[in-house]
Amino acid sequence: MAEKWTVAQLKEFSEADDMKVSPFYSDGKTYGTPTWIWSVVTNDNLYVRAYNGQNSSWYQAAMQQGAGKIHLAGQNYEVKFEGVSNTPELDRAISAAYQTKYANSPYLPPMLKEGPVGATVKIIPNN
Repeated sequence: MAEKWTVAQLKEFSEADDMKVSPFYSDGKTYGTPTWIWSVVTNDNLYVRAYNGQNSSWYQAAMQQGAGKIHLAGQNYEVKFEGVSNTPELDRAISAAYQTKYANSPYLPPMLKEGPVGATVKIIPNN
């Protein structure tokens, strides 16, 4: 069974805006350069989207390696990355979470478009 974030962690994550993602490099051991990224919580899970869609280097590394670490809410976590695709109901829920959390940002509209939606990643604790 997949590990789960705690209710307290999810609450903290839903309010935090300091996420950096570092998938492993191709050696599977070395963490990639931290990339600042938006994160949202919905359906009791943590999700991110790649602003530049599936061409984003961090997204490609996350999908190839499937693991790495994140920095969120002032903490570092070892994580697994799981691609999310062809899930219209979940995509709408994630988009709604982005609209709520980042409503005042000029960068919000692109995050709701096909490219980033097609590069949605579920982040699971690896502990």
